[in-house]
Amino acid sequence: MGRYVIRVLQLVIAVALAGSVVVQAVLLPLLWVDLDGLATGPRVAFAASLFLGVVCLQVIAVCILRLLGMVRRGTVFSTGAFRYVDVVIGAIAAASVLVLGVAVTFAVVNRTTPGDEVAPGVVGLLCGIALVVAGVALVVYVMRTLLVQAVETAARAEHLRSELDEVI
Repeated sequence: MGRYVIRVLQLVIAVALAGSVVVQAVLLPLLWVDLDGLATGPRVAFAASLFLGVVCLQVIAVCILRLLGMVRRGTVFSTGAFRYVDVVIGAIAAASVLVLGVAVTFAVVNRTTPGDEVAPGVVGLLCGIALVVAGVALVVYVMRTLLVQAVETAARAEHLRSELDEVI
């Protein structure tokens, strides 16, 4: 990967991180005020889920920034990359659970209040989104196993190279 591409990607992620802080500091309190008519339990659950969802995205962004730094230094095919990839997998899985939690919260709101506060289709859509996000976590896990294989292959190649150097 070229140095220019890495720098541009780092810049994009940094801007996204700054935007996520704005969402947490400005938009989340505005959403809290906007949900004033909702019962306290669902209101807290929804706001907390949104806050934690943004935290998951921030964690993923920081881990990707660290991995990009490893790519730039040429050390991404090492065991040090595993911890960042593991954290990314965990954050994506947590985001999936949070989306499912929002769907459940909306379903409970629909059961406990007269009329449909949230359209039933939205609840179903959120369940589908939670499933897709969980699928993304599984895809990243598969990519982690490929990284493990690449690190093992690189270690084997280095070992064979050192043996060949001894013979020569």
